[in-house]
Formats: sequence, structure tokens, C-alpha cells
Amino acid sequence: MKSFRQTLLMITVAAGAGFAGYLVNRGVSTPENAPAGYIESAAGEKIFALALTDLAGTRQSLEQWRGKVMVVNFWATWCPPCRKEIPDFSKVSRSFKDRGVQFVGVSIDTPENVGPFQQEYDVPYPLLIGNTGSLHFAGEIGNAAMGLPFTVILDQQGRIRHVKLGVLKESELEKKVLELLPG
Repeated sequence: MKSFRQTLLMITVAAGAGFAGYLVNRGVSTPENAPAGYIESAAGEKIFALALTDLAGTRQSLEQWRGKVMVVNFWATWCPPCRKEIPDFSKVSRSFKDRGVQFVGVSIDTPENVGPFQQEYDVPYPLLIGNTGSLHFAGEIGNAAMGLPFTVILDQQGRIRHVKLGVLKESELEKKVLELLPG
């Protein structure tokens, strides 16, 4: 019974955070005459400064992927919408693997949960282990509600070109990545 209550609580928190994020992000304003999808340029540099451990316990800096289109997905194994979108992310990641695109998952979870999840879902890209501080970090780069899943897509110059709180479907993800690749 205790496990059921914990699961129910996690689902309720995730759903509430997602809804709050939707409400908050509806009112996000940008500077006058800013292009659609504008995010302050310094926010991209914050992502490259991020360093987290991988499943082997090795510290990985996102700086190592500078110069590529990067898809950074904040997620958790206990988050139902996150679990729903991971197969699409894996598929799109595979289709762009030789085209200068790097996917990175930042899991708000433990290695004990993420390792089996990566194997079960056959996730082909690095999954790094974050914590609740990673959610606060996500808040600094456009996720005011600090909900999950949250995805940030950067171009080759390190500029954030797209952010999404909530599930990012395969077709939308593929379109956003293609827009950033040379003809």
C-alpha cells in the first residue's frame, strides 16, 4: 500500500507541475521585436557549464558537445509523460546520430533507477544523473514551473532555439532538429 501511495503522490506532483508550467509559460514575455522562441543568449552558456555524472559515475560536462545541435531533456523514471516521450527521443536520436546532433538526458533520479530504464527502453544517448538542483537549473533556462519533462534544443552556436515543457512528440522534435541543420 505504501508503494501505491508513493506512486500516486509522484504522479500527482508531476501532473501538477506540468499544468503549472503550462499556466506559467503561457505568460512568458520576450523583449520587443524578439524572434519567436527567443531565449536570452546567456542561458545557452549555462547549459555548457553543466557537469553531471553518468551511469558509470564519471563526471560529464555538456561542454564536450559544443558545436553540435544539442537536445537536452530533463526527465525522470517516475514521470509518466517522460516515459511516454523517451521512445520517440531514442528513435529521433538514432536517425540523426551521424548528422552532428547530440541528445543528452538529465534524469532527476538515481543511477539505480536510470540504469535499468536505459536498458529496458534501449536509450542510445547519454543519461546523466541530476537532482532537484537540476530542476532549479532548468528554471533558470526557461522552465519557470520546474516541471517534467522539459526539453531544450540548442543550435551549433550554443544558442537556445527551442524549449518545451511537456511531451515533445517525434514529428515536432524531428522538425525542430531539422530546422537547425544545414540544407
